Amino acid sequence: MAQSYGGNHARTDDKSYRGTSGTSGSSSDMSQMAADKMRDGMKTAEDAANRVLEQGRQVGEGMSQVAGNFRSAVDQSLREQPMATLAVAGIVGFVLGAIWKS
Repeated sequence: MAQSYGGNHARTDDKSYRGTSGTSGSSSDMSQMAADKMRDGMKTAEDAANRVLEQGRQVGEGMSQVAGNFRSAVDQSLREQPMATLAVAGIVGFVLGAIWKS
């Protein structure tokens, strides 16, 4: 029920109306909600960090495997075709030097 006390100010007896005396309960609720949100955000960030860490580990393992395969291929190429391997190394060096210079 609304009562008018002059002007445009109306007071309701509804529970949704909270004056200054009702702020301590609502601030406690709001601080609890904020703490819950903070915990949720921290959990989400931790999960994301763990996923990134796992992906980084997998990439590192993949790079290690590729490097091992590359080394095996170069060793085999050196044994079977040493002049071709030397020519490829010279071309790669020339290209890298041209890129570095520009």
